[in-house]
Amino acid sequence: MRNFRKVLVLVGGMALTAAISPAAKGQVINSNVGTVTLNATLAESLSVSVTSGATVNFTLASNTAANPGSTTSTVQTSWTLKPGRTQVTVWAWVANGAAALTDGAGNNIPAGAVSAAAAGSGSAGGALNTVASGGVGVPAFITPAAATGVQIGQVAITGANKAGNTTTTLTWNINTTGVPQLPAASYTGTVNIQAQATP
Repeated sequence: MRNFRKVLVLVGGMALTAAISPAAKGQVINSNVGTVTLNATLAESLSVSVTSGATVNFTLASNTAANPGSTTSTVQTSWTLKPGRTQVTVWAWVANGAAALTDGAGNNIPAGAVSAAAAGSGSAGGALNTVASGGVGVPAFITPAAATGVQIGQVAITGANKAGNTTTTLTWNINTTGVPQLPAASYTGTVNIQAQATP
């Protein structure tokens, strides 16, 4: 009977221990959920930079087709574009096709006599009067009525190059056969290099 009592006490103690809920150790409690909103903007951009050959000198010979420039010009075009853009086109243009270079005394070298041969950009370039202001496909930035220019580069834009760059090397020449009576003088002019992303 003693053994029975011991067993009974032992079983009762175990039952009592099991019935008492254990302390709240190991229980997990979660908080509410806080949130952070992330906003990021990548601005669309298009730029050109003349990285070398920003000044080109010519030693002209009268009534001569080949009067090459003293150096080439390197143009770097870079872009980050929105979806829907299909191409980047690079242009060289002058504000007055009748006077790409002038001596300031009324003697001029027309844009048709100045050429830029382009390499590395997918376009051959040509004379600076290839495209007239107001013509079909002429970019809006060639705005002066007398402006003329030439396309010196073009890159098709796909999903793989929405951000990219291209380098164009320009080789310059002035053909004086179109102005055979050009007087001896110092002539200066500025060629604008500009890019356009379409549409």
